[in-house]
Amino acid sequence: MNRVSLKLMHTWLGLGSRFLPFADAATPDLPLGRLMRLSMFQVTVGMALVLLVGTLNRVMIVELEVPASLVGVMISLPLLFAPFRALIGFKSDTHQSALGWRRVPFIFRGTMVQFGGLAIMPFALLVLSGGGESARYPIWVGHIGAGIAFLLVGAGLHTVQTIGLALATDLAPPESQPKVVGLMYVMLLLGMIVSAVCFGAALADFSPLRLIQVIQACAVITIVLNGVAAWKQEGRHAARRNPARSQPSFRESWDSFAQGGHAVRRLLAVGFGTMGFSMADVLLEPYGGQILHLSVGATTSLTATLAGGGLIGLAIASRVLSRGADPFRMASYGVMTGVPAFVAVMAASPYQAPEFFAVGTLMVGFGAGLFGHGTLTATMNLAPRTQVGLALGAWGAAQAIAAGLAIAVGGIIRDLVTSAPIESQLGPAAGYMCVYALEIILLIWTLVTMAPLMRQSIGVSARSRGPSV
Repeated sequence: MNRVSLKLMHTWLGLGSRFLPFADAATPDLPLGRLMRLSMFQVTVGMALVLLVGTLNRVMIVELEVPASLVGVMISLPLLFAPFRALIGFKSDTHQSALGWRRVPFIFRGTMVQFGGLAIMPFALLVLSGGGESARYPIWVGHIGAGIAFLLVGAGLHTVQTIGLALATDLAPPESQPKVVGLMYVMLLLGMIVSAVCFGAALADFSPLRLIQVIQACAVITIVLNGVAAWKQEGRHAARRNPARSQPSFRESWDSFAQGGHAVRRLLAVGFGTMGFSMADVLLEPYGGQILHLSVGATTSLTATLAGGGLIGLAIASRVLSRGADPFRMASYGVMTGVPAFVAVMAASPYQAPEFFAVGTLMVGFGAGLFGHGTLTATMNLAPRTQVGLALGAWGAAQAIAAGLAIAVGGIIRDLVTSAPIESQLGPAAGYMCVYALEIILLIWTLVTMAPLMRQSIGVSARSRGPSV
């Protein structure tokens, strides 16, 4: 190769690492192709989330005419499994397999549970609607079937995400973990965005048959992508084949985990911060339409703005954290960004300034990206090698429970304040303002909770991990 060609090749390689912030997450032992393949499990998680919270939410209420209260109960059912993420992670840490695997069997089980829920779901929804041939069945059959389907999908996606992140932590060296975290988050967002577009296009001309086809396609895609993600990722170790090896109980492991490194405080910080960023998730678009009189297209674009801010935050956090920055300090920067962001969102109402709303929404996404990346990176860094699954399961459980509670509480507060006499004095924005103010309080409390964590050394625990077993 001549000198000009060699220089051109190095230039292109440098451009790839510069403009693709996660391209340098790869290492000789974990090349980019293998890392991208592993991240496919996040695509299926994002697809399931969009299907449950977005597409089926609208289809059940509008096309199938299912009562909104019942739809809300169905959508909240997957949260019932969230607290078990810590237990699932612990089980994967201590799993004894004849094949010598720890993580792969749980990814397979979670995938099959999610597939089962998606297989049941379309027919249960048709019975629930009470139309056509499904009218021959009593309505309670649809209630039970839809409840089981939603619960199975939630259990499957929680299992797959917890174990997938644990496997990524096993494979990535500590110095590459911030970029790996960023890549996993980006793939989750991309999965949600692409799925939303595809579902919208496929169901533009709605029919019960088309709904069945879309959900069944999701089931097949879940099997394929998760299979590709787990293929040849985890090595087989003879030490994991011995069923006689004594293993600590979950209670013993949890007590050990909770006593080290302010673990409970970390989980509280994750919960408070997640609630602070998530409470207005379902209120931003209604706020823009009802209070600022924006069109449907304009409010829909705000969702892309929120996601865009999150992607920018993830990219910056990945680059900074990979240079050895404190993950908790990065998370605190995200929280500090969220406070003025919600102030800007609130200011949009009295000034009737959509520009404030757009900037505030972008900042909310940016702050949430920094906060999520920082807390997950800290969890990965601080997790002992023998408790990676437990630590990531606890983080995921805290985040999922907090997000679900925040969304429910935000909607309830908005409705209560709107229907109260105070609404006539403050206008229709009163309910939204109360929710945004509460989010600011939660974010400030998150900073208070995280203050001792930012004084804690992060690098020591990462270097002191024991060997993987």
